[in-house]
Amino acid sequence: MTQQFDALIVGGGQAGPSLAVRLAKAGRKVALVERHLLGGTCVNTGCTPTKALVASAHAAHIARRGADFGVKTGPVTVDMHAVKARMDAIVTKSRTGLEKWLQSTPNCTVVRGQAQFTGPHAMQVGDEVLKAEQIFLNVGARPAIPAMPGLDSVPFLTSTGILALEELPQHLVVVGGGYVGLEFAQIFRRYGSEVTVIEKQSRLASHEDEDTSAAIREIFTGEGINLQVNANCIHLEQRDDGVSVGVECNEGAPHVEGSHVLLAVGRVPNTADLNLAAAGVEANDKGFIRVNDELQTTTPGVYALGDCNGHGAFTHTSYNDYEIVADNLLNGAARKVSDRISTYAIYIDPPVARAGMSEAEVRKSGKPALMGVRPMTRVSRAIEKSETDGFMKVLVDAETKRILGATVFGVGGDEAIHCILTAMYARQPASLLTHSVHIHPTVAELIPTVFGELKPLT
Repeated sequence: MTQQFDALIVGGGQAGPSLAVRLAKAGRKVALVERHLLGGTCVNTGCTPTKALVASAHAAHIARRGADFGVKTGPVTVDMHAVKARMDAIVTKSRTGLEKWLQSTPNCTVVRGQAQFTGPHAMQVGDEVLKAEQIFLNVGARPAIPAMPGLDSVPFLTSTGILALEELPQHLVVVGGGYVGLEFAQIFRRYGSEVTVIEKQSRLASHEDEDTSAAIREIFTGEGINLQVNANCIHLEQRDDGVSVGVECNEGAPHVEGSHVLLAVGRVPNTADLNLAAAGVEANDKGFIRVNDELQTTTPGVYALGDCNGHGAFTHTSYNDYEIVADNLLNGAARKVSDRISTYAIYIDPPVARAGMSEAEVRKSGKPALMGVRPMTRVSRAIEKSETDGFMKVLVDAETKRILGATVFGVGGDEAIHCILTAMYARQPASLLTHSVHIHPTVAELIPTVFGELKPLT
């Protein structure tokens, strides 16, 4: 059976449903294909469930620190069944709302199954062939499983599988000191597990500046998280009472014994089973679909949005992909991916929020620059909340006085960073912020101050 549509959207992640509804409301006949759960990574296995877990971990952490605030709490324990039930309820509500939204939208049809190209404008889904002049790929990504010795014989968790746990691991060994690994490490340590993080690089969060990595290390060691960096030859071994993670290649070299292992070593795009070649859609050697600045693939009429195109691996970049495509198609706009300013947060506690260039990137560029830094120990709001870990750092072009980048690492940093981000999008000089008046007491009120303390970057 063959069905004809105006637009075919593959994947129900962050960009897909919004694009489907937008196109359907514009009068186009739309089909959205999803092989598993609507909502994609963010709703089901990413932002929504993990930030629910972060909130529970933060509550446990603050309860244990009750005496710091003059509050007597007594022994604090975590009920994993209750934690998971809360997380599942939040996820279910979000996914159910999305399903109802799509099903109630005229001109929009949800099709369940795996889609594969049979030609440039046709895809097979089960026994049906769906045809459309415009096809939008929003297939997302999944946790990477590296070619690591021992994986074929030792049970392990990924960022998806760990969400199903209803028992607290006695000792969670996290392989990977990047953003995902760090979040789960702190979550489960605060729940009460012993936690060890193993990282092959010389420092945690190696994509960040060295001062950020050093501050994360201090926070984690202060919370009792064991850290093993410079792990040259990571491999897994089965033990009678759990698993063992080797950190060196030499026989008899150090091993970390644990009850559970979490692999957090990156993500890979879900593009291998789309039969891209049948449509002439090109991907790079890592499987990311090649797109131009307007998210068009190498095949006319076929677009790639979200994690599968390699232009950002965040919910907000995926949603912005939808906005770019929809605005260009329906409103004749000329929006481009290159207009986007890089911004994200690492949701450890306190969060690390970033916008624009890092200090290392500015130094590498050779731009004459100014930098301002203020520790959170000099931010009144942080002091009042007894959460003074972290710092603020801003970088400014010494010639144009335009803001190059910023890090707000501390309580409320993921919200405060937007003050700086908005000024960057407005292409305003740093003086816009130094002349602004912010509410006291807030974290954001110190942003004008740190911009007023700029010094040459030497």
